[in-house]
Amino acid sequence: MKIEHIAIWSKDIERLKSFYVQYLNGKAGNKYHNIKKEFQSYFITFESGARLELMQMSSIPDNLNNTEEQFIGIIHIAFSVGSKENVDDLTEMIRNAGYSIASEPRFTGDGYYESCVLDPDGNRIEITL
Repeated sequence: MKIEHIAIWSKDIERLKSFYVQYLNGKAGNKYHNIKKEFQSYFITFESGARLELMQMSSIPDNLNNTEEQFIGIIHIAFSVGSKENVDDLTEMIRNAGYSIASEPRFTGDGYYESCVLDPDGNRIEITL
């Protein structure tokens, strides 16, 4: 069994799509648009076969979570980039593009080397070795 995809609601799927394509090497599929429901989505596929579904619909309310505190539920998505240098380089590239860094590259107590960045919507993205 494998996870087929994870879905994320957004107010701006074009901006979110650009982030995952540009910085995390995702490949965007064609945009789906259901005019009647005012629903739009993209599937972003990654080299491993994992996919994200980025979804937008005007009737979805804002999330009450914030980027500082953590709450029950899915809290981050982790992307393995293969080396310590790649973690450092990608973190710097994302920082230089003006995105927030939630935690600097470091070795964690459970042995990971990782940083945590925020995508354009404030979702936590771990960049790991």
